[in-house]
Amino acid sequence: MSASPFDVAIVGGGAAGTLVAIQLLRQATTALRIALLEPRAMLGRGAAHATERPEHLLNVRAGGMSAFDAAPGDFVDWLQDAEPDTPRAQIAEAFVPRQRFAAYLAARLAQARADSPATLQHLPARALSLEREAEGFLLQVDGAGPVRARAVVLAIGNAPRPLPARGARSLPPARRIEAWDNASLDGIEADAAVCIVGSGLSMVDAALALLAAGHRGPLHVLSRHGLMPLPHVDGAPAQAVDVEALLALPLRARLRAVRGEVARAQAQGVPWQAVMDALRPHVQRLWTTLSGADQRRFLRHVVRLWDVHRHRIAAPVHAQLQQALARGQLQRHRARLDTAMAGARCVQLHGHGPHGEILALEVAHVINATGVELRVQAMRNPLLAELVGSGLAAPGPHGIGLDTCPNGRLRDADGQPVPGLLAIGSLRIGALWESLAIPELRGQAEVVAREALAVSGPR
Repeated sequence: MSASPFDVAIVGGGAAGTLVAIQLLRQATTALRIALLEPRAMLGRGAAHATERPEHLLNVRAGGMSAFDAAPGDFVDWLQDAEPDTPRAQIAEAFVPRQRFAAYLAARLAQARADSPATLQHLPARALSLEREAEGFLLQVDGAGPVRARAVVLAIGNAPRPLPARGARSLPPARRIEAWDNASLDGIEADAAVCIVGSGLSMVDAALALLAAGHRGPLHVLSRHGLMPLPHVDGAPAQAVDVEALLALPLRARLRAVRGEVARAQAQGVPWQAVMDALRPHVQRLWTTLSGADQRRFLRHVVRLWDVHRHRIAAPVHAQLQQALARGQLQRHRARLDTAMAGARCVQLHGHGPHGEILALEVAHVINATGVELRVQAMRNPLLAELVGSGLAAPGPHGIGLDTCPNGRLRDADGQPVPGLLAIGSLRIGALWESLAIPELRGQAEVVAREALAVSGPR
């Protein structure tokens, strides 16, 4: 079968891939052909934004969610078009349902398509392999013919980690549910005992979905550290932090300095969240200026504490979880899950706490909310496995994501940049650390689109 020819192929059509498509369409000056490979029927609706549940709010205020660096108020503009009587400042400070952001991306994609000389074709398929050719790349695709493109952008989204317990893979599908599987969550009986493994943002989504549906049974939350996301606060004043001084310090000294900044802020009545917000634009530099040894120490000892302070949730969401904890419906367990065994009508879970104490739970369903798999060789993605196996790509620092250049180009097994082969988002976490949120994705999308067009422009 002959390959369909395109100038650029985007692999993945969640938020990252959609932002790249928008940028390609906006930047193109000729009738380029762009393919977007995404099995889902609707673009811009990856794991985070596929939900239709109104209780699933963005974890960032609307004012920080524009699709464009050059127009930081664009999402607020779009929201206000639908709510002209609501004060703009109120909209900008709101945590709106994620489905509205997905609709915004769809609207901006449609606008870019209408205004561009380039064309975008959505191929509802999954890329299985990629090989380099003389003038680009050849993608083998499931359920369709091969795709040939002069440049390829990998916008492969978040892959869930498997449940970390012996026997978990043998559990019946109705008993073992992914936190992002909204249809299966809807099928959980209202009085059923449920264990959510993991206590981060995915846990929050699953718990909110169950509580909103009127779930009455116990919700056990199990994680090694027992830490849950902390809330945003309203009206925190901007805080000045000497980031350049932090960059000159090793990890332990940086942590001490940040704690000092927090203590000084709190002494003045300023919440710690203001210090984290001041650090937020500089996280990539804070990561890349650490030594390799300090990055490993961060991953081993600091990352979970960092996550609950950095990846915060709206205050009303936090309050709802605290209420469920206070009434005893939500029960938090600090433990490592060892085994999961299916019984006749239940799942038996066994684990151990930090001091060796035994944990035994009997529940009807186990929800996997362990978060995003960072190690590329554990993602169980045939395309990524083939790329690394062939040497066309290499794992990123500490095995996280892929090795990339600052402009998004992949590096091969010899450390050489691969012209025309680019990555965005989760595949760049090892190199950048902060690489999942919209402010980073929109900036990467603009740069990656420019690089792809430089390769695939007029012949």
